[in-house]
Amino acid sequence: MNPSDPSRRQFLTAAGATAAVTAFPAVLRAQNASNNAILKIGLIGCGGRGTGAASQALSADPNVKLWAIGDAFASQITASLNNLSKFGGKVEVPEARQFSGLDAYQKVIDSGVDVVILTAPPGFRPLHLRAAVDAGKHAFCEKPMAVDVAGVKSVVESAKLAKQKGTTIQHGFCWRFSPNTREGYGKVTSGELGRVISVYGTYLASVPKPSTAIDQRNPEWGDVEWQIRNWMGHGWLSGGPLVEQGIHTVDKIAWAMGDVAPIAARGSGGRAQRDDDGSVWDHYDVAFEYPGGVICHIGQRQFKGAFSEVVDRVYCEKGTLEAPSRVLTKDPAGKVTWAFRDQPENMYQVEHNEWFAAIRAGKELNAGEYMANSTMLGLLAREAAQTGQRITWEEMWQANQDLAPDKVNFGDKLPVPPVPVPGVYKLV
Repeated sequence: MNPSDPSRRQFLTAAGATAAVTAFPAVLRAQNASNNAILKIGLIGCGGRGTGAASQALSADPNVKLWAIGDAFASQITASLNNLSKFGGKVEVPEARQFSGLDAYQKVIDSGVDVVILTAPPGFRPLHLRAAVDAGKHAFCEKPMAVDVAGVKSVVESAKLAKQKGTTIQHGFCWRFSPNTREGYGKVTSGELGRVISVYGTYLASVPKPSTAIDQRNPEWGDVEWQIRNWMGHGWLSGGPLVEQGIHTVDKIAWAMGDVAPIAARGSGGRAQRDDDGSVWDHYDVAFEYPGGVICHIGQRQFKGAFSEVVDRVYCEKGTLEAPSRVLTKDPAGKVTWAFRDQPENMYQVEHNEWFAAIRAGKELNAGEYMANSTMLGLLAREAAQTGQRITWEEMWQANQDLAPDKVNFGDKLPVPPVPVPGVYKLV
């Protein structure tokens, strides 16, 4: 955001106001006569996940072009375009439509694109989504959709506006698109395995490498630029590892529970191995309380030299579902009763295939409310652990938490907040 731009806080506050609704996108009106209109894609945030998402979008439909690209850093743009050059004429991004800087997102949106892929650090996601919806663009939102309560509330308002405008919002909770995982969870949500008794999900991983090592900080970089270059270590940009990475497991807990609202959460965790200059924790253990006395537990950590595992165990009256690397069910005695045998499709490709199919058909696809709820569930887990308190679902939605600075420019000073201490740290 430039100094002359509205502040983030002003922007998120305005997101709750009634907005003028523009007409249904011209590209979809044109498809009533011809379903072969070229869809111009804008990529906002072109690191590894963004480049991957652009690749899947370009593979999802024969009549698409990558039209514009934007990132905080020009070097990311060059690397991304080199990677995407394999698509030949589907990549039509001259230098005039390559935008760098913190205002690149708006320039991409204003460049004449029809759809946008939002894969910048998640702290910017609510801002980017609202700008895309205001402009009448279809949007793909990578997970998580926000890092704080203010951001989640903004996503809810953007989703409402997108419904009024008739534009689509697709989500990046990729396991919901995995055919084998879908089939396995279908056995839970259909009641085939009986009532869910409890869930234990793990996301036990290694420490992610920062994009730039601490001792490589250029003295010319301000705090904001440095933190964006190492965004996973800073809560206002990533939300911390439980929200940024473990959100997949959180979302699958929600899936197993039929996406009903939880009652509350409690948990613990801390910062044991992380050696960056941020203040996010590196391990969490959280229990969610659900109606009917069901307790769902997530264990998440990023440790060096430790056991790694990403497994969902959904315990039901008549058996257990295990996913996602091997998707199978077991009876109460532990005997395998079903296993997915087919070759699963690439879930990242499926999410884009379904998105573009909906756009072409003019079908409603708006995952905004669901995106907000699963993201808030991750925030509930994080806040329960970091405060050391039992926090209810209602208390989370009533909170005023806003982690981001009001305005950001690369050269700004931005002190790193202290590491959260349970019993001291508060949910605002």
